[in-house]
Amino acid sequence: MAKAIWNGVVLAESNQTEIVEGNHYFPPDAINRAYFKESNHHTICPWKGTASYYDIEVNGQTNQNAAWYYPEPSSAAKNITGYVAFWKGVQVES
Repeated sequence: MAKAIWNGVVLAESNQTEIVEGNHYFPPDAINRAYFKESNHHTICPWKGTASYYDIEVNGQTNQNAAWYYPEPSSAAKNITGYVAFWKGVQVES
């Protein structure tokens, strides 16, 4: 089972992640939404489309734009629609 952990807290946990470009993408229902806050940050991937971001908030600390997802990915990345991936110090264990 894959887990995403930051600041000692499990942010997401699933047996059904999608691995794309070395990143585990967690299903939307596998994340603990109590720690996620929408960010205004966006980036564009040439083949996946526009990514939206979440800030992660745990125990009074914020990790800005530490999680991303594709709400409307290109057809080549439809399998990760809404799935969430992590970076910026979030440990993903599998």
